Amino acid sequence: MRWTVTVRRSLHKNIRKLPQKVQNALVALKKDMEVNGPIRGDWPNFSALSGNRYHCHLKKGHPTYVAIWEIRNKEIRLIEVIYAGTHEKAPY
Repeated sequence: MRWTVTVRRSLHKNIRKLPQKVQNALVALKKDMEVNGPIRGDWPNFSALSGNRYHCHLKKGHPTYVAIWEIRNKEIRLIEVIYAGTHEKAPY
């Protein structure tokens, strides 16, 4: 059964401002999570944060871009991406 991956509504505008390479990485991450679920240990610097939140790097270097997502509902398999942007502004 596939997971449903949504992006927080307030994040759509910010995603369009990201570099194209980072946008492509975010799309690839979403597709990977739809098929394989939220635990993405095969992505760079993947780690669990507090609660049901996780993060990984979309682009290394300076600046580093990260994505943060959380499991909204395990029964219906719902994941929401809550942040995509630079590491410095990430809401850890």
